[in-house]
Amino acid sequence: MSKPIASVARTREILNAYGLHAKKTYGQNFLIDVSVVARAAEASHCEGAVIEIGPGIGSLTEQLALRSKHVRSYEVDERLLPVLEQELSQYDNIEIILQDFLECDLEQSVNELAAKYGSVNVCANLPYYVTTPILFKLFEGPQQVEYITVMVQKEVGDRFSAKPGTPDYSALSVESQVLYEVKRLFTVPRTAFSPSPNVDSAIIQFHRRADRKLESGFFELVRASFQQRRKTLYNNLKEYVGDAERAARILEQAGLEPGVRAQALDVAAFENLYQAVKENEQ
Repeated sequence: MSKPIASVARTREILNAYGLHAKKTYGQNFLIDVSVVARAAEASHCEGAVIEIGPGIGSLTEQLALRSKHVRSYEVDERLLPVLEQELSQYDNIEIILQDFLECDLEQSVNELAAKYGSVNVCANLPYYVTTPILFKLFEGPQQVEYITVMVQKEVGDRFSAKPGTPDYSALSVESQVLYEVKRLFTVPRTAFSPSPNVDSAIIQFHRRADRKLESGFFELVRASFQQRRKTLYNNLKEYVGDAERAARILEQAGLEPGVRAQALDVAAFENLYQAVKENEQ
C-alpha cells in the first residue's frame, strides 16, 4: 500500500510528478505531517458526509475518505484536478467540485448530502487569505451542520475565544461565541507544511449550539460595528443606518454611551443593540 499523501516522501513525489508548486495567490501550503491530518479527520465527526474546502493535493481528503461515507471537496485551482482524480482514484466516496466555495449554494449542498448520508459536517485546512469570509459563510449556513473543524492561523484561532476589551476581540469572536461552543483541539507547528509559513496554525472545532439561531441582520450589524475599529460605535452605526439621529436614538435605547467602541461590547450588549435597531427600523 502506498504511503499517505501527507507524508513528506509522497508529497514530494506528487509535486515533482505534476510539476506543481504552492501558489501564493491561493494561500497554498501543503501539509507534510500525517499525524496532523489523521487527528483532524478523526475528531471531525465526519461519519456521514463531510464538506472540505481547499483539498490541495488531497492530504486531508484522503484521511476523511477513510472515515466518511462521502467527501465533497471544493477546489478553486484547476491545476489540482488531475492530481486529485489520479492520487485519490482508489476511493469511490470522494467528489471534487471545481468551484470557489464562497460562490456555492451551501444550503442546497448540505440538504442534498443530508438526504443521502444523514449527518453533514465540515472539515478543512482553510486557505489563510480567505479564512474569515469562509467562516462567516459557514456560520450563517444551514443549522444542521453541527460540527465545523478547521485549521487556521494560530492568531486567528485566538480570536474565537477572545474576550471584550482585548486586541483579538472581533466580529468573528462575537459570531462564533453566539452560535458555537469553541474548542482548540491542538496546535500545528509551521514545520508541518511545505513551504513552511511564517506562523503556526491551530485546529479549531465549532460545535453548534442547538438553541441558537439568529437572523442574518444581527451578523450584519456586528460586522458594521467593527468596520472601523478606531471609530466609536456611534460613528460606525451612523454609517450603517444612514442617519445620525437614528443612530443616537438606537444607542440610547440599548443603554450604550456614544463614545463606546465595538470591542467593549459583550454578546448580550450586541443582542440588545440589535433589538434596538429592529425597533427603530424605518
